[in-house]
Amino acid sequence: MENNQNPFLKNAEFKDQGYYTCVFFLHHNGKLFNVTKTFNITIVGDHSNIIPALLGPKIDEVKVKLGKDIQLNCSALLNEKDMIYWNTWRKNGKDPNVHEGEVTRIRTSEGKWLASTILRIENINTRNLNFAYNCTAVNQGGIDTKSFLLLVEEDMVDIPGHVFTRGMIVAVVISVVAVCLVTVGVIYRVDLVLFYRHFMGRDETLTDGKTYDAFVSYLKECQPEHGEEHAFAVETLPRVLEKHFGYKLCIFERDVVPGGAVVDEIHSLIEKSRRLIIVLSKSYMSSEVRYELESGLHEALVERKIKIILIEFTPIGDFRFLPQSLKLLKSHRVLKWKADKSLSYNSRFWKNLLYLMPAKAVKPCRDESEVLPVLLKS
Repeated sequence: MENNQNPFLKNAEFKDQGYYTCVFFLHHNGKLFNVTKTFNITIVGDHSNIIPALLGPKIDEVKVKLGKDIQLNCSALLNEKDMIYWNTWRKNGKDPNVHEGEVTRIRTSEGKWLASTILRIENINTRNLNFAYNCTAVNQGGIDTKSFLLLVEEDMVDIPGHVFTRGMIVAVVISVVAVCLVTVGVIYRVDLVLFYRHFMGRDETLTDGKTYDAFVSYLKECQPEHGEEHAFAVETLPRVLEKHFGYKLCIFERDVVPGGAVVDEIHSLIEKSRRLIIVLSKSYMSSEVRYELESGLHEALVERKIKIILIEFTPIGDFRFLPQSLKLLKSHRVLKWKADKSLSYNSRFWKNLLYLMPAKAVKPCRDESEVLPVLLKS
């Protein structure tokens, strides 16, 4: 070796592999000695080379619009001198609106190369939709191909102005009608329920084993100041509910058998009734009616066999005289008797009372030619 230059410095090839011996001569004490060292050289492949790999799915469906332009981007990881190209040729030549861009290469931090190429298609037509545009990356170690398919993007059809206007009008009308129906249903709920009962002929009293439709609880004292209240309970209610609407009431003075145990008799009659009608006034709560109320509350709260209807005959501002347990009932409702406005059979008072009474299909016991009388104030 001269000038410290290695004569074997060259790019290794497979033919260069084998055993290499280095001989070194040394003079010592007038004698010549040689020193040797043998090297086994093996040539292996270049592990820095990679098989090219295109990025993304093998088939890429691209939504396009006819008459528009589009750019297809193909990228791959490959070696520095590997090839990447587009296959856009057809049997009858290349489309004039298809243009291939140059290949750009960027070296990654791992020493690999990221190559990209753009295919630009101008003024897309139906011819471009029937062809697969292939992008290929290749070297001595392998090949990879990716296909781009162009699909027509469905345009959203604009709704004509007059159709949109009509649709909005119909939607508004339907909304208004729905609101009106709900409002009418709330306001005339009682009338609708009564009409439904009459139309369908509903009868809730056929199989419950009860004898009376309602037990009437009222102030039993017949003093002059309570005359109107007493007459309402024993005359007006039976005349309207029994003779006109066909219900059967239990009136204490009329239906309780004389000589029996009053307390036991009242409890038995309440058990045989479907409703408990309480005619309220400031003088209602007395010793004579207290048991009727307590027995009715027991049936309503504990046995759940009766519903309570409260009729406010005279204005009452404070209901604290009633038992607190009455507030636990969800079925009770207070109806206000207004002599002037409640006289007619078609008044809101009688409709609300019929709504709270059990549905019954029995026809009233009266002459069909009878003209609806006006309830006179007692």
